[in-house]
Amino acid sequence: MSGFKSLFKQTFIYGLATVLPRMLSFILVPLYTDPSVLSRAEYGEVSFIFAYFVLFNVVLAYGMETAFFRFFNKEENQKNVLNTSATSLTVSSLAVLGIAFLFRNQISSLIEIDLQYLNLVFLILLLDALVIIPFAWLRATSQPTKYAIIKILNVAVNLGLNVFLLVYLKDLAETNSIFNSIYKPKFEINYIFISNVIASALTLVWLLPFYRKVKFKIDIKLWKKMMNYALPVLIAGVAYSINETFDRILLKELLPENIADDQIGMYSACYKIALFMTLFATAFRLGIEPYFFSHSKTKDPQKNYAKILEFFIAFGAIILVTVVVFADIIKPIIIRSEAYYDAMWIVPFILLANFCLGIYHNLSVWYKITDRTKYGAYISVFGAVITLLINYILIPKIGFKGSAIATLCAYSLMMFLSYFFGRKYYPIPYNLKKIVIYLLVSISFSFIYFYNFRGNYFIGFTAIIVLLGIVFQLEKNEIKKLLK
Repeated sequence: MSGFKSLFKQTFIYGLATVLPRMLSFILVPLYTDPSVLSRAEYGEVSFIFAYFVLFNVVLAYGMETAFFRFFNKEENQKNVLNTSATSLTVSSLAVLGIAFLFRNQISSLIEIDLQYLNLVFLILLLDALVIIPFAWLRATSQPTKYAIIKILNVAVNLGLNVFLLVYLKDLAETNSIFNSIYKPKFEINYIFISNVIASALTLVWLLPFYRKVKFKIDIKLWKKMMNYALPVLIAGVAYSINETFDRILLKELLPENIADDQIGMYSACYKIALFMTLFATAFRLGIEPYFFSHSKTKDPQKNYAKILEFFIAFGAIILVTVVVFADIIKPIIIRSEAYYDAMWIVPFILLANFCLGIYHNLSVWYKITDRTKYGAYISVFGAVITLLINYILIPKIGFKGSAIATLCAYSLMMFLSYFFGRKYYPIPYNLKKIVIYLLVSISFSFIYFYNFRGNYFIGFTAIIVLLGIVFQLEKNEIKKLLK
């Protein structure tokens, strides 16, 4: 149980590193959805560009972060792992983005991103790639507090610059010649990415002391082993980025030009309401990933892995029902304009989809610690195929609703496949009875309430209380142990 306490402590701190910055960034959604700052179509364009960020970040990381964790805990010479991974990512990032910059005009035409924005995107990608291993090293060496502080500072700078450049700069430019020299009208989208550039640059500066530990050399034999481990992770990551963000790209491609950006804007804004589940799942994953690797050689680790998933599903079920019940109270806080509310229909689907994704990440322990990462690639590619197929079928018929359905189908199928293969290659004694109860009750409550009793808070509160009672009754012994 002491191992669980350590796990929850780290998860809490990583949660701060993830949740607090994202909670601060909630301010950006009301800002971006304010009609006086961006139109719905402009917000759709920003969301479209950020969709490509996910894909590009995955390609530039090419699974090296996960490989670093695996080999840092596996190899005796940890310094060698550090040098090889840091050197590999530094050289590859400079080379790939250098070539991309040379062909920026062709890339701009191909992916339909204005060149002025694309130049800023390349710079952000480079800066972010150079901090991948430093952040991974902080996690691997159990420095969650430092990790959290730097992450929070990054988003605080980004947030502050967004607010200053989008809200205050115009007024200051009218009365001050210095601010007038840097203000440009109709430059709002550029300001958003300039804020990202400055925040990412400062993050790299804060992490520069890490590079003093690095000798820029590559152990070719080790690098080949790491790449064999990492490449399936890369394939899985690309497939994941398709599942996560290609809905925006496909909405742009498959809908008429006069409505595409508006639909992307509405969809992206209401998608943010599911952020509570994403934050929880991400914080949990950041906490458990080092734990999975470091405890893989302990006696009978499968029992602990099973209990971890059970805790995750219990908490996730509570979050699912709670956010669904209070979605209409949350929405005006996050989304400033009623022009976006037509997409609220997607909220239960996206929440449940991200819940399934979180379960999948917990289940994926089996292929990571048995070095069968190729199965992660297979499962993610299958999910990507499902995403593309359902989006292509449904978007022309029902627009963004089709994207929400596709996301849920992809993540739920990935979850089931991971469980199925895990039973064969690394059996873990999951308590299926509890898991099924939590999932069945929370999903039923959420969908029945939202589509039949939405706004009836007596029924909503009752659903939450009933679910909390079920969780407490089934987990009361574990809760007592954790509190001791």
